[in-house]
Order: sequence, then structure tokens, then C-alpha cells
Amino acid sequence: MEISAILTGVETIGNVPAGNVEDICCDSRKCTPGSLFVAVRGAEADGHNYVAKAVANGAAYVVCEEIPQDAPATASYIMVKESRKAVARIAANFHDNPSHKLRVVAVTGTNGKTSIATLLYDLFTRLGYCCGLLSTIANYVGEKRYETENTTPGPVELNALLAQMAGAGCEFCFMEASSHAIHQQRIEGIRFAGAVFTNLTHDHLDYHKTFANYLACKKALFDNLPKEAFALTNADDRNGEVMVQNTKAQVSTYSCRNWADFKTRILEKTIEGMLLNINGREVWCRFIGMHNAANLTAVYGTAMLLGAKEEEVVTAMSTLTSVAGRLEYFKGEDDIIAAVDYAHTPDALENVLKTLKELEPCGDLICVFGCGGNRDKTKRPKMGAIATKYSGRVVVTSDNPRFEDPNEIIADIKAGMDIKGKAKSLFIPDRSEAIRTAILTARPGSIILVAGKGHEDYQIINGVKHHLDDKEIIKEAFRMQKEAK
Repeated sequence: MEISAILTGVETIGNVPAGNVEDICCDSRKCTPGSLFVAVRGAEADGHNYVAKAVANGAAYVVCEEIPQDAPATASYIMVKESRKAVARIAANFHDNPSHKLRVVAVTGTNGKTSIATLLYDLFTRLGYCCGLLSTIANYVGEKRYETENTTPGPVELNALLAQMAGAGCEFCFMEASSHAIHQQRIEGIRFAGAVFTNLTHDHLDYHKTFANYLACKKALFDNLPKEAFALTNADDRNGEVMVQNTKAQVSTYSCRNWADFKTRILEKTIEGMLLNINGREVWCRFIGMHNAANLTAVYGTAMLLGAKEEEVVTAMSTLTSVAGRLEYFKGEDDIIAAVDYAHTPDALENVLKTLKELEPCGDLICVFGCGGNRDKTKRPKMGAIATKYSGRVVVTSDNPRFEDPNEIIADIKAGMDIKGKAKSLFIPDRSEAIRTAILTARPGSIILVAGKGHEDYQIINGVKHHLDDKEIIKEAFRMQKEAK
């Protein structure tokens, strides 16, 4: 592609060379002959330090904020003010702006992003559309699955995936928009048909530093929506109105507690599911909990705003199943139930525990959880207090300790517990042992929540990924329980 076309909409400094670009990248190791390398300043590395390597690997053009002293003269250099913003625009242009060929819907908020985006993908697939999905669990182009490392891909990968979706005939793309992605301008240049706000609670303050910064970052997604897009916001969250106060998009609301354009009431609930009334229509869904009722309301509202037929949507919603690692439950002997959930924030943990407590288990409500290492430490004592408030018993263990000592993370969690809370808690750093202990010592009729990792099948210890799947451990413990009878 001609370099002038690739740089459309990019604010450059000085003259722009002529020529054709074969590929674009911001990882010097992936450069090939004729490629364009964008030097991006990241949180852990500065692409400007890898310009020489990029050129050695074949990069013919380099986009940068400053030309390094060791920059080889064999490449052409293009100066920009913000290379992070530039790479997003360049990636979109290089792939012929694929978001313009799709109806892209972003879902943002602290909790519920993965569930809503995935359920929208499942719903519209059931309605007969070819769809794409960009989520924490996996990316999909139609039915083809791709593994993912980030909730929202970097701009080069993001636009390449959107181009694949457009090429495969997808009509819709449902994607999670993380606060990191918004702040790092990974979604710059993407045209959105709409955006959904779920909620805003305590998370990622290790990155954003203050809650105000975190809020402003989420709000930026809505501030930049075009007027022909829709903005669907949660009327039950105190920040729901703030999110859309400056948007040019058409605003709609959803709620389970207040008046809204899309309103849901829970009529019946069991461990198997809920009977909901959504805008006057009754639908049985295989989900439990107020947070899932809210997620389903957002899904319904989004479908209506995208022009789907209500009768078809309601019918299809009754066939939807739980997203991997989101309140997935398993049954053992003596009516013991173990539920796996990705809850890793104070609000998410409280929502899930309240949901399970409302089912009034005959035995105990047991909570097994930990907190990730090298992440926001301030939420740890809060989660310790929440776990002991709602649970009959608590087993504190490791999540992904990363480069922290698991015992120090557990000590931070323990600091939020009162005397009674500590007395009903066990502290077992080994996650497998903690889950087995909770199940094998549970009274008949107990419900055990294993929280924090959800769909993840690994544990990160000292930078190394080790296989660990909560669901596998639960099934193994239930087998041990059955054999012991």
C-alpha cells in the first residue's frame, strides 16, 4: 500500500517519503523486508530502543516521535507527535478501515464485559448472523477461535482481526473495551455502531492511580462515539449517567431496579436459572443472580438497538448458557455444589456471594479465593472483609501470585478480616489443596464458590505459567469425595 494512504489522518512532522509498504508492525522481531515499524513508548519497553533491530530485520520505514542516534540510514523516517495514536490510525488504514464494514459494539465497565460481549456474540449467531468476538476468553471470526492475551488486542492485531471478520462476511463484531485499551489508544480509528456501559467499581488503580482517572478513561469511549451510534448505560450504577453526559450518541438505559428504557424484574430463581420479565416479556434463562439479570438486560437492549426482532431475541435468550468461568457450577455427592466464577474485584465477589447466599444452602456457603500479585493491593483487605461477611467459611489461597510472595498477598487479605472472620477462615497458599480442602470438608448441602480465575487454566508463579484449572480440581475432588463414601 502507498505510504501516503497509510498515513491518512495521521499528524506528521516534516516531509513524508513516497513508496509502498508491505506490512506494519510495532514489534521489531516481526519486521520483514518492506515493512513499516512504529516505535511506540510502552509501560515496560520503548520501541525507539528497537529501531535498529527493526531495520536490520527489513523495515523500510520507521514512524517515531524522535529519531534514535543509532538509527540506520537505510530506512526512511517519519516523525509524529504521538506514535501510540499514530499506530492505531496506520493499522486501520492499512487494513482499509475494516470497522467501517462491520457494526462494531464495544462493552466497557469493571464487571460484566466478557459476559455481555460473549452473550451478544452467541445471541446474534443463534439469530443467523455471522459475527466476530473480541474478549478476555477468546477471539472469534465467525466460528473460528483464536487465543487471546489481552482483553482488547493491540491496534495492529485488532485491525487485522476486524479485517478477517469483514472478509469472512461478518456483519457484527462484539468486543470488550478495557480501560487500558482506551487509555493506550488501541481503539483509535475504530468506528463504533454503539457502546454499552456495565458498571464502575474498584479495580486497576495500580494502573490508573485514582478512581477519577479510571472513570474518565471509560467515559472517553462514550465521549468519542459518533452521533449515529447508540450509547446504552446502566441506570443502576451511580456512574451510568456520568458516562453519557457528553456523548453525541443516542442514549438509552437499562435497569433491574429503576425506571429505564429496558427494564427487568426477577420473578423466580433457583440454582438452575431465573424467570425474568424483560419489558413485559417473560423469559426463562439458565443464569442466576442480579448481576446476570443486569447482563441479560444489556444484551436484550443492545439487540433491540441493533434492530433485531423482539420475538426472536426472547426465544434465543432462553437457549443461552453461562459464559466459561462465569458462575459455572458442578454437583457432587450429598447435594454439594461448587461454582466457578471469575470474580476478582470487591464488587464482583460481593455480587456472586450475595447471589449464592440468596439460594439458602442447607449447608455452608464456602468461599475459596485469592488476589493476583503485582496488581492493585488496596482491594485485598476489602475482599477479605466481603468474603467473611457473606460466607459461613472462607479458604484464602493464591490466585496468580506472579512475582509476589503468596503468603504476603494472603496477609493483605487477612488484614481486612475481623476476629470472627479470621476464626472461620483457613489460609492455604496451594490453590489445588485449598479447593480440595473446601470440598472434602464441606457439610451436605453446601455451596462452594471458587472465585478469581474463572476460565483461566493456568497459574502464573514467578513469571512462569503452570497448568491449573479450577474446574479440573473440582471434578477431581468430587471423584475423591464419591470414592470415600
